Amino acid sequence: MSQAALAGDPFSEAPAVPREKLEEIFDDIKGHILYDHELHGCLNCGICTATCPSAHYYDYSPREIVQLLWTENLEGIHDAMQEKIWACAQCYTCAARCPFENSPGGLVMIMREVAIKHEMESAKQVLRPFSRVLLKVISTGNQLAPNMITREAFPDWGPNVSKVDAPLNILRKAIPVPTLHTIDTAWVVNLKTSVELYTIWEATGVLDQLESVDENLFDVVTDVMDEKREEYQDWLDDQDEDDDA
Repeated sequence: MSQAALAGDPFSEAPAVPREKLEEIFDDIKGHILYDHELHGCLNCGICTATCPSAHYYDYSPREIVQLLWTENLEGIHDAMQEKIWACAQCYTCAARCPFENSPGGLVMIMREVAIKHEMESAKQVLRPFSRVLLKVISTGNQLAPNMITREAFPDWGPNVSKVDAPLNILRKAIPVPTLHTIDTAWVVNLKTSVELYTIWEATGVLDQLESVDENLFDVVTDVMDEKREEYQDWLDDQDEDDDA
């Protein structure tokens, strides 16, 4: 392949990305069902960046994202997908302030989906720490439970970390709501609800994306799903027997 067919930073040690690959990535972004709803033009006014919380702390600019997509800067788009798009907090302040009614946050979400689809290393690195949270959702229907709050997980709490050492078992039992009497889950989720959640993930391609990012986690998730579905089917069978009795 000729050098003209490649694109990349001449000062970077990373291999150049073929032009065809850059075009494929952009086509997937532009072909997203929400793309035309999120991008309408750009005055380059900078209001989105001025009001963006992430822009104050990270090398991230909503205006840059819009400009890259609006001008179809394929190399810049690919570069932004390696790190910058993961700095967005998805607060959508940018969308609320843009005079063109653009949604940089929505565009970032599309770019993240495409990064996962193309199995970019940036997506794998960013999503890897969330594996414990995902397993919690799969197994209990909760994103976070009291027993997940530890000193090691929240080193930036400072003096407030002392609250983590509180007798959680006793405190949870003191809460009058019955579903809060455990530290293993934030609340009790109905088995049917869990099965329905899994089914939605299957139908919408979430599990396919998970497999491309973390195959081992995908295997664990599918095993848990199979057990949940068997458990739910056994419950349905018991209900039918009771009705027949």
